[in-house]
Amino acid sequence: MSRRILDLEKVTLSLPRELVRYADRRAAELSTSRSQVIGDAVADRRAREEEDLAREGYAYYARESAEFAAASMTAAAEALGRGD
Repeated sequence: MSRRILDLEKVTLSLPRELVRYADRRAAELSTSRSQVIGDAVADRRAREEEDLAREGYAYYARESAEFAAASMTAAAEALGRGD
């Protein structure tokens, strides 16, 4: 993930020591900075939350569509005189 300098904002964070150690190890493995590792983690979390919301939305509309289809079939059957 590339970032332009103008898109960055400097912040101060307090994290559990073990998370800082993990971020440092991961940064060394990836030849990047601690900030990049933490930023990527936050971006990944946001992406997962957006995917979860989209999945919930699709599930809601799928249920709504199925209910509408069932109601429509009943109405169509009644209109055609087959609703016995």
